[in-house]
Amino acid sequence: MNKCYNLEPLIPAKQYPVILDRSQRDYLLDLIASGTESARKLTRGRILLKADEGEFGPAYADKEIKAAVEVSISTIERTRKTFAFEGLTAALTSKKRSKPSRPAKFDGEKEAHLIALACSPAPEGHARWTLRLLADKMVELNHFSSVSHETIRRTLKNELRPWLKQQWCIPPKASAEFVAAMENVLDLYHHREAAAYLLVCVDETSKQHIQEVRQPLDIVKGSPSRYDAEYKRNGVSNLFMIFAPLLGFRKPVEVTDKRTSIDFAHICRDLVDVHFRYAAKIMLVCDNLNTHKPASLYKVFPADEARRIAEKIEFHYTSKHGSWLNMAEIELSVLSRQCLCRRIADQDTLKHEIQTWQTRRNEQGATD
Repeated sequence: MNKCYNLEPLIPAKQYPVILDRSQRDYLLDLIASGTESARKLTRGRILLKADEGEFGPAYADKEIKAAVEVSISTIERTRKTFAFEGLTAALTSKKRSKPSRPAKFDGEKEAHLIALACSPAPEGHARWTLRLLADKMVELNHFSSVSHETIRRTLKNELRPWLKQQWCIPPKASAEFVAAMENVLDLYHHREAAAYLLVCVDETSKQHIQEVRQPLDIVKGSPSRYDAEYKRNGVSNLFMIFAPLLGFRKPVEVTDKRTSIDFAHICRDLVDVHFRYAAKIMLVCDNLNTHKPASLYKVFPADEARRIAEKIEFHYTSKHGSWLNMAEIELSVLSRQCLCRRIADQDTLKHEIQTWQTRRNEQGATD
């Protein structure tokens, strides 16, 4: 009987030398610079360039390559070995499976049942479907004699993620009132800005002041910044956003202690007498909060003064449950994500931080 011998040298893979000629190095450098290939192919190209012991290569040791390319030693060894015995193309290309992959446990019908189950209300006593609950339920419904939660995860990962959810403002169906208010506001946004008639959006939010009780730790290499879970509540401030969207300009955010009709009335007076005193009429977009009404003016000021302010303002309300139509609310969302998403200890610091953010936005003429 003929015996088959493995003639491959019995030496560790890390000892296989990588020697690239000039054309091979140029090819790999162009490949990496293009950035159009798969991440795996680019990584193998970087390994070969670092491991190159030829005339133009740095001849890194495997430990140095591991630190530079951020891959495992075994990956480096496999790449070296493949290059030594099969050449550059094979070293860069993934090998095809020698054996067929395991057949999928879910067919189309069972997958449809799983998706329908994941979209249904969670069982009693549970806030949501978990992977293990779904696996147990598929067995209970006799789709399988047994199935692991990992199989459920692999099946759902490209279709659904039942463990995730998002919060949305869902408008009422077939609401004439909703559509009428929506089209009124959208019509304002599409009109050209006139010198005498100015479009202004107003909205408000609140910010709780959080004071640290222990000094946070700075960022260090290999570790994120760290702060103590304990904190001290230091009151709440209310923020009024005044935004002229067609001008890409926002007036100083008004920071107040409360959110009452008195505060809104003073905001309206400042719109007329301070911020936009040159405008013959201000088209004011706001939401349906009970304080955002002309009546607030009459609660605070004498009747003739309230009437004077009201005559300069034309109120336009967003749809109920459609406050996202107010561009001041969108601007507040940007403010929250870029400036307020952190602990701010007191109102003075809050005012300073908002003013800095706002000045930059105005200088950029930002509209999104």
